[in-house]
Order: sequence, then structure tokens, then C-alpha cells
Amino acid sequence: MTDNRPGDRSRGRGEGNRSIPTDRESPVGAPVIRGDESVTGTRAREAVQFDPDDPDSLENAAETVRQFARGAIEDDHLYMLRGAAACAALVRGEGSYKAAAERAGSDVTVSFIRKWARVHDLPRSVRKQVALGIIAPTAAKHIARVAGEARLLLAWAAIDGDLTVREVRSVASAVNDGVPIRQALAEYDVRLGRVEVTLSAETYRDLRRRASIDGVDPGEIVTEALEQYFESE
Repeated sequence: MTDNRPGDRSRGRGEGNRSIPTDRESPVGAPVIRGDESVTGTRAREAVQFDPDDPDSLENAAETVRQFARGAIEDDHLYMLRGAAACAALVRGEGSYKAAAERAGSDVTVSFIRKWARVHDLPRSVRKQVALGIIAPTAAKHIARVAGEARLLLAWAAIDGDLTVREVRSVASAVNDGVPIRQALAEYDVRLGRVEVTLSAETYRDLRRRASIDGVDPGEIVTEALEQYFESE
């Protein structure tokens, strides 16, 4: 099939020749983040796994999607991630967004299934921020509309630029219309790549000293050091 069902793996291009994941790499329906106690604490015990290859689990997913679409699932980021997982598992089990919507019932639209299944398909680094409540699930829906590296850049810019859901939606739409992510973010006074960090007094002292001697911006030294760090991973 070619309908980009959840769980397909793709990688975006990072700096140099590095590749970074821009889609989910773990099995569809698996509670990788929801079941991680380091992220969700004791609520990890409530995590539900949806197996698209198991008929009983798939029926559970269909019921969860029905409740989710009717608003019966609490307005809570972890429960919404569960609903997203159910949507994705149902799509994988049924073979298409349309079939998944039909299985879930008349209250569920193809658009609803697609939007939330794509949230489940976000890379782990982004899903973790949703689970922590740092990225709103409703904002994640719009981040998931963007493909490739721009998806990650929008996610981090949404955090560092304190973007509203409406602003994230607007940037996502602009990017999908062909506007470069940097330009789309600039419309909301967000400078791509700007992040506030806290250094120890000693590191701050040495960074400023070296930047002054070399006649460069401190950000250049930080960028070079981080690039070397990530290349060594």
C-alpha cells in the first residue's frame, strides 16, 4: 500500500551526512512512551498496548477510537496519546484510513483517524514531549502534518518559541505550501536555532574568554562542539 500508514520508517537529513529519525521507529500500538515510568511515573502501569495483528486487541482499539471521537476520553495528554495509538493500530490492522474509520463507526471520520494516527507516528523525541505535557497533543497534530526534518524543527521551535496551537497550525500550513521553515517561523518572531541554555559559571567564563580571543560569536563555538559531540555518537 502507499497510503503512508503509521509505523512506516523514514529518516531525515541532519547536519553533514548524519541521518535522524523523523517518523516512529517502534512497533505500532506499543506504549513505548506511555509505558515508560521515567516519563509518566506510576501512570505507566495504565499503558495499553494495541496489537494490530490480534483480533481482540484490534477490537479494543476500535472501541477506544469510538470513545475518543465522542470525547469520552479525558482531555489529558496521556489519554490522548492512547487514543492516537488506537487510531494507528486500527489503520494498520484494517489496511487503510477509510477501513479504520468504518470499523470504528459512524461517529469517526477518516480525517480524525488520519490526524491522530500521524501523532502516534511522530518520532520518539517528539512524543516524549507530548507525554510530558510540554507539547500539546492538539499542537502535535499539526506538527505531524509536516514531513522530514522540518517536522522536528517545528516541534523544537514550538517549545523554544512558546508558540500557540494556532501558530503551530499556521506554520505547518505554510511549510506544506512550500514556505521554508525558517521563513514561516520568522512570521512569529521565532528565530530557528535560538535556544536558551544554562552553563556553569566556569564554562560560561571559558566560553566567553575563548569567543573573545577568537573574535567569534559564542554560538559558533557551542555549535562546533555540539556537532563534534553528535558526530561521535
